[in-house]
Amino acid sequence: MVRSMPTDRIRDHAGQGAATTVAAHRARRRLRADRARQLADLLRRQLLAAAFPDGTLPHESTLATDYGVSRNTVREALDLLRAEGLVERQPGVGTVVVAHKYPHGLDCLMGLAETLREHGRVTNEVRTMGPAPAPAPVAERLHLPPGTDVLYIERLRRLGGLPLSLDLTYVPLDIGTELLGADLENTDVFRLLEAVTGQRLGHAEITLEAVSADTHSAAVLEAPRGAAVLMLERLTHLADGRPVDLEFIRFRGDRITMSGLLHRNR
Repeated sequence: MVRSMPTDRIRDHAGQGAATTVAAHRARRRLRADRARQLADLLRRQLLAAAFPDGTLPHESTLATDYGVSRNTVREALDLLRAEGLVERQPGVGTVVVAHKYPHGLDCLMGLAETLREHGRVTNEVRTMGPAPAPAPVAERLHLPPGTDVLYIERLRRLGGLPLSLDLTYVPLDIGTELLGADLENTDVFRLLEAVTGQRLGHAEITLEAVSADTHSAAVLEAPRGAAVLMLERLTHLADGRPVDLEFIRFRGDRITMSGLLHRNR
């Protein structure tokens, strides 16, 4: 005699089967998303290294074979790069590179024009410049008494005409006064500081983090409001150790990449 399974047990068994199927589907999607992210990282590195001289990426099927992934994974990876503004899909052509990031080294103390001299001319739009009372954190970093006047400079920096960074700079006024008549539009502050003080710059303390562009920064940098920007805080010292330049630099994250050579202390 064949026993019939109670209706509620049948429902429970069916529900468990459906739940298992949904869980397996979600797991596959997570795995594909992980692989797409990994592939996007590899392709991004190649884009930045100009590994595609003609500006066109290999066909999706070629990428799938080369990296041992599915074409759906390749498409998701390309979608990630497209969302970053690095590539676009062109009918009849394929996926092409539409933007480049410029390398900014973190292992040598140089101004932006010095850093990017191989990639074009950096120009500066001086938006604000003049003496101003130093906010308490600025005075502390520059080893000045609270409320001491400093030279405040706000510059929009462009490479090849494209907005690249918004720099807010604080310089002690005994040095900054000498910068008031200088050619800040075409000269890095670093070079001017060395000329004014007669000393070489010595070292800098830096902090790098990602922040969301506020309304003002986004408008000046011509970036979407809320877009991620790289915030570099840099306190630069003269060779004798005196702090002379505190900067808060907002870089467009879609146009700059930070790199450096690090050695492990033993």
